[in-house]
Amino acid sequence: MTGPELRRTLDLSDAVAVGLSAMIGAGVFVAFGPAAAAAGSALLLGLAIAALLAYCNASSSARLAALYPQSGGTYVYGRMRLGPFWGHLAGWSFVVGKSASCAAMALTVGHYAWPAHAHAVAAATVVVLTGLNVAGVERSARVARVIVALVLAVLLAVVIVAFSSGDADPSRVFDGAGSGPFGVLQAAGLLFFAFAGYARIATLGEEVRDPERTLPRAIFTALAVALVVYALVGVALLAVLGPAGLAASAAPVADAARAAGFPVAVVTVTACVAAVGSLLALLLGVSRTTLAMARDGHLPRPLAAVDERRRVPVTAELAVGAVVTVVAAVADLGAAIGFSSFAVLVYYAVANASAWTLDATVRSRIVPAVGLAGCVLVALSLPAGSVATGIVVLVVGALSFAVTRSSNRSGTAP
Repeated sequence: MTGPELRRTLDLSDAVAVGLSAMIGAGVFVAFGPAAAAAGSALLLGLAIAALLAYCNASSSARLAALYPQSGGTYVYGRMRLGPFWGHLAGWSFVVGKSASCAAMALTVGHYAWPAHAHAVAAATVVVLTGLNVAGVERSARVARVIVALVLAVLLAVVIVAFSSGDADPSRVFDGAGSGPFGVLQAAGLLFFAFAGYARIATLGEEVRDPERTLPRAIFTALAVALVVYALVGVALLAVLGPAGLAASAAPVADAARAAGFPVAVVTVTACVAAVGSLLALLLGVSRTTLAMARDGHLPRPLAAVDERRRVPVTAELAVGAVVTVVAAVADLGAAIGFSSFAVLVYYAVANASAWTLDATVRSRIVPAVGLAGCVLVALSLPAGSVATGIVVLVVGALSFAVTRSSNRSGTAP
């Protein structure tokens, strides 16, 4: 690694805030509807499966992040433990898949804030947040903390009002409705997408203080808080709307708030703020992985530039922001989410495979084995279009590895 390193300014609370702002974002406002459509009231079982998979991935990520506290996350872990190709594939999956996810978060802001001009609002949101990230990660971490506090407060208020309202019926939570094991797996895949934010913490490994202690604690703290929040919200939505009503809702938290007598405008504003928080953290993570890949020659080397004064990867930030702005201006929200889900599961599969190599004992390999198998199974449960598109993108990533490796061997920077 050459050039100036990033500045270590983030403490435990900052790292937890960044992770929570990625997890407790737009997903909590939109994911439960499709999950109910796939599994009915059995979506709670899907949530449990998603949480188990997230735990396995968090465990593997925490062990690896403590050993390799560098920017890049699983790109670094795969390269160090499995070889350059698998690191490249993980980094490629993350950058491409999470760029699509960034666009999805921006489009969520657009659809809530100004539906008639959703794409224009989405593109403008990306431009503004890219400027914030370029100004320095410290400011971004502070904003993430404020967003997390606001979203958690509103969600807690909605849950309390929902449970205490006359529209809540506990029998709807476990009414036995569902669509079988495949539907539960689909629900798990949709809900896991909302859990995936803890990886943002690992990608900030070069910017946290005492990373060997901070990274594992931040990952597990953020994951535990997110799980409690999602469980409470899921039960509240089922109790108020029922499985059928939840499945038919495009904005289930807002519909539940309306039925329970909670101000819908507050939920709408909060959903936009939450999506901004997710996008803020995602842009940070994608740019850091881009930086790590550029340092190793798997992406154009100018992307590895770090600003001498602010110690942030300005070129990578601007490049990622530009790509996401274009995608947000033209992409369909559903297509962006479906493609991103497949890519992020491939990313975590590489993380678990990397953690498998850390220790030869059977006990230490149970968690990464479950995580690896779960990632593959849930990825294959996604819609056929998402799987097919994801496979094509992985093939392109493999070809790009061959090209960049040949260029590096010949001494020509990609």
